[in-house]
Amino acid sequence: MADPTSSTLIQAESLTKYYGSFTAIKDISFNVAKGSITAFLGPNGAGKSTTMKILTGFLAPSAGTAKIAGHDMATDRIAGSKVMGYLSENGPLYPDMTPASYLRYIGTVRHMSGAQLKAALDRVAKSCQIEEVWSKPVRNLSKGFRQRVGLAQVMLHDPQVLVLDEPTAGLDPNQIVVVRDLIRNFAKQGRTVLLSTHILQEVSAIADHVLVVSEGALKFNGTPKELAGEKGLEARFRELTQGVAA
Repeated sequence: MADPTSSTLIQAESLTKYYGSFTAIKDISFNVAKGSITAFLGPNGAGKSTTMKILTGFLAPSAGTAKIAGHDMATDRIAGSKVMGYLSENGPLYPDMTPASYLRYIGTVRHMSGAQLKAALDRVAKSCQIEEVWSKPVRNLSKGFRQRVGLAQVMLHDPQVLVLDEPTAGLDPNQIVVVRDLIRNFAKQGRTVLLSTHILQEVSAIADHVLVVSEGALKFNGTPKELAGEKGLEARFRELTQGVAA
């Protein structure tokens, strides 16, 4: 049974995933507390996306358990998805739709209608700062605005947990600042955020907790200050990932 009073909203317990003879991740365990922004850091191919997909129920683990707000995502995925928003890297959008029509469609998929849907659309349009492009085709939007539309999609049903895969990848510096501010505001509203990245600057810029994964194994679990230590983030990252460049 899920415990709605628990302060831990994301739990990974001994997660392991095999693809034939290849081990994508092995024995990864961590908890993410309510209201935290946790950066899931590692070089490309380290196992971040695999872990994210297991946590969100898109992949079944070979072993271990993934829970969102107490819901086992292998056996209780529907209940878990109701309290979670997931933005995959380069999240798919419909280029011929406008943000308004796309988000309205997503709302109907989530069984929202009438005043409830209108209120949700108004809320995400404002909070994700997409009002000025509300009626423009998605294909005509900049990458930064497309990413904001993606964030609006994951926020539409007002979830407790946000799982974001490389949310600032490919954005220019100004767009990165906007997306970071949106994520901070989500956390200030009491939501839990887990975001994967291979960009070291994301750690000091936004996170209050850090997980480092390399070669499918968890190498670090602590605060940004603890990760940096006396050597600094870059040196410690290289040390933990055996010199693999981010």
